[in-house]
Amino acid sequence: MNVSVRKRKLKNGKEGLFLDYYFPEAAQKRKKEALKLSVYSTPKSSKERDHNKKTMLLAESIRSKRLLELQHDKHGFSHLIKDGLTENFITYFSEQTDKRYNSSGNYGSWDSVLKHLIKYKGNNVLFREIDSKWLEEFKDYLKNAARTKSNKSLSQNSCYSYFNKVRACLKQAVKDKIISYNPAIDVQGFKQGETEREFLTLEELKTVTKVECEIPILKQAFLFSALTGLRWSDINKLTWKEVQYSDEQGFYIRFKQKKTKSYQTHPISEQARSILGEEGNNDERVFKGLKYSAWHNLKLQQWVMKAGISKTITFHCARHTYATLQLTLGTDIYTVSKLLGHKELKTTQIYAKIINQKKVDAANVIPDINV
Repeated sequence: MNVSVRKRKLKNGKEGLFLDYYFPEAAQKRKKEALKLSVYSTPKSSKERDHNKKTMLLAESIRSKRLLELQHDKHGFSHLIKDGLTENFITYFSEQTDKRYNSSGNYGSWDSVLKHLIKYKGNNVLFREIDSKWLEEFKDYLKNAARTKSNKSLSQNSCYSYFNKVRACLKQAVKDKIISYNPAIDVQGFKQGETEREFLTLEELKTVTKVECEIPILKQAFLFSALTGLRWSDINKLTWKEVQYSDEQGFYIRFKQKKTKSYQTHPISEQARSILGEEGNNDERVFKGLKYSAWHNLKLQQWVMKAGISKTITFHCARHTYATLQLTLGTDIYTVSKLLGHKELKTTQIYAKIINQKKVDAANVIPDINV
């Protein structure tokens, strides 16, 4: 009994890999299994040579597992073997998604990827089916076929995020010893796109404060976010015991960020504190009745338009407003990053790019003086 890796020439100039089983005592002495793996016949670059090396290592790993499985089966020990390559990747991905259930934003993203995986290939995808070709085709699905709930194509950043979730799952599968090699290593992911971050200027912010909003609590919360940089999720759950004061610091908020789960002491201005009004009971929500829905977003947009501002504004734009105002008024980017609760400075640098562009625009605003 023997199992060996063999090659077969393909029409595209590559060589497909398959396993050749030899059973000397059986009536059918030979049996073949296609591995859905391929190598370059004559590799011409270091990238192609590296691909061949990694693919052959993977093929050898599969060959070893198959041989071990046959040996255990022959001696009646097949129940002791766990062949990870025959496990269902969709089931495993679902388990990894469930582990993130308590992280609302992260869980939602993983759950979306799971739904797209099922739409792409169904509920039963074995680990051994996932190779570089499968992943490239999944990338093509995300870019050209996948749709959002509103039947729109996925954004560049959604493709970037979703494909990275699959890569992360395969990486975890290696750690869990389900597979010995991560095929995503051979596949280039999507590039992250820079999203346009809409915000209000200082003059626009002053203008909207003078205009009535159909939902007063929504206006109050938006202005508070624009003056503090807090996310909607943290403003929505804010209680009065988290709003504190000390002679050394003045007013500040001590809270646990819903997104990052980290605690933050966030100083706020007297102006921001005045927006909150009269203090309530410790466990009472500061912004009673604040809700998030498409209807509330519409009312927010109508309020801004009533102020003569044609920008597309969502609640999160208040946070963008805070960041750009801080940088425009001279606060250094490191301090702004800490105030926003960012874990990495590069997350804050997008706002610096916005400010730099505003400087370029300002430099070119002076008309031609016919020098």
